[in-house]
Amino acid sequence: MRKTALILLSAASGAALSLLATQPQFFSSAKAAAADTYRQLNLFGDVFERVRSDYVERPNDAKLVESAINGMLAGLDPHSSYMDAKSFRDMQVQTRGEFGGLGIEVTMEEGLIKVVTPIDDTPAAKAGVMANDIITHLDDEAVQGLTLNQAVEKMRGPVNTKIRLRISRKGIDKPTEVTIVRAVIRVRAVRSRAEDDIGYIRVSQFNEQTTDNLKKAIEELATQIPADKLKGFVLDLRNNPGGLLDQAITVSDSFLDKGEIVSTRGRNAEETQRHNARPGDLTRNKPVIVLINGGSASASEIVAGALQDHKRATVLGTRSFGKGSVQTIIPLGASNGALRLTTARYYTPSGKSIQAKGITPDIEVLQDVPDELKARIDTKGESSLRGHLKADGDEQTGSQSYIPPDPKNDKALNMALELIRGKTTNAAYPPNPRGGVPN
Repeated sequence: MRKTALILLSAASGAALSLLATQPQFFSSAKAAAADTYRQLNLFGDVFERVRSDYVERPNDAKLVESAINGMLAGLDPHSSYMDAKSFRDMQVQTRGEFGGLGIEVTMEEGLIKVVTPIDDTPAAKAGVMANDIITHLDDEAVQGLTLNQAVEKMRGPVNTKIRLRISRKGIDKPTEVTIVRAVIRVRAVRSRAEDDIGYIRVSQFNEQTTDNLKKAIEELATQIPADKLKGFVLDLRNNPGGLLDQAITVSDSFLDKGEIVSTRGRNAEETQRHNARPGDLTRNKPVIVLINGGSASASEIVAGALQDHKRATVLGTRSFGKGSVQTIIPLGASNGALRLTTARYYTPSGKSIQAKGITPDIEVLQDVPDELKARIDTKGESSLRGHLKADGDEQTGSQSYIPPDPKNDKALNMALELIRGKTTNAAYPPNPRGGVPN
């Protein structure tokens, strides 16, 4: 309205008449749209009252409203949801890196719970739960009909209590049942070890402790490997489901001296935000190889995309999950929980959206997989989730999410070590085309 008033005051008579001529049509359209919205809200109110008065049993009003909210959000995309007060508190605890439960990252797919990835060294991982498992029952109760938050709530519980999961796996005709003992899940976001003259850093998720733990890992590796012998680093982001955006930014910044890390773009142009690196590469510009696979999602893809676009690292493995959206947590009051709402897409420094497409590795390395697992280690990632945000261009067709338990059989890791040491001569694995590894 302010802009319209300025035009009316300063424009010549012809322009003013033109504006006045178009305004009734504009206001008429806006009024019609508003009227249609109010008709829909009235419809909701009519249905709500009819259910309250005529349903066979007296319903709980609060549950009706909560179910309506969940239904509205479920119709948007797989990552928008409502959290009641307890779920909101649990989420806050989880992002701090310690919570009670089984140790799996899950999402909802066609009314069932799909495992994105088990968290390293947790009861679920030790019980053999794997990425892409579909959980159909919790202690004989069907998951169908529950919201994602309700299912997660049932999987959590007092420490040392048991829960039985019924799991459907691709390639296996009969469902598998797994009994897991709940435990306090203390997520160790970063693990590291010296691989002779190379520092290996495994980041399993992005919580509030990730960047601090990464810095400590780099410092510890510097004490284990003499500076004159340290040839580079392997950053393992495989099966990392993501986490906090600010941690993805600061982890990326740890390997960069300058340049854009990621941009987020909402519905309106003025909502665009750009995040840039600050001077100070903690690895002193040593060669870096980033490992990704079909279980690397969200924050993991931000890091891989930033280091790849800046030619700071070679990305090796298989195509990542393809979750290129940002969720904002909107508190709704102490007793009302919070709204988890998809508010933006994120873009790599070169301007690419990876939504439903994923990060394409510079060097693809397919892992050798035991015969009994071959049917359940492939994933279509984000593009397989019902209601996902569409990609700009072709969507992902598939990827691999398997990590061998024995490092000696880890083809991707061993190839990364050879690349950094400059020992690779196989034409299928050329020296890093992006300059991060000596030629």
